[in-house]
Amino acid sequence: MSRIPQSTGAPVRTFEQRFSATRRGARLARLLAALQLDDWGHPRGAAVHDDVTLVVAELAANAVLHGRVPGRDFALLLARDDARGVIRIEVSDTHPARPVGVVPALGGDHGHGLVLVEALTVWGVRERVGPGKTVWAECRARERRQSRVSAHTGV
Repeated sequence: MSRIPQSTGAPVRTFEQRFSATRRGARLARLLAALQLDDWGHPRGAAVHDDVTLVVAELAANAVLHGRVPGRDFALLLARDDARGVIRIEVSDTHPARPVGVVPALGGDHGHGLVLVEALTVWGVRERVGPGKTVWAECRARERRQSRVSAHTGV
């Protein structure tokens, strides 16, 4: 299913699961990703935990809303690569259409997902074996430094 870049040095830990292409499946993908991150030492409230969980939620929601093919599941892969200092997220579905970023309307409810993914990660799309595509994203596994403004204001 995936082509995880080979690291040099530290092992790559992975988590892989298939989910039904439903809202419940997308929610379960987010919850299991959060549990896996906690197991890997990135607890809830840590920047990397929150960023990766948000990206999983957005990509899983897109797989369910835009990549759904009746009777087909979507797959989630998380890979923690300590040597590269990244957590890779891959969401694969069987729909051939690639994600299209849109400029969200001011005050609109839709169109913010890929904007958030782009703000938090480096991401892309690739072909996969079988029908469909894999949307991947890599998030830095190290904690972000607190900005001067947030350090002084608590924001």
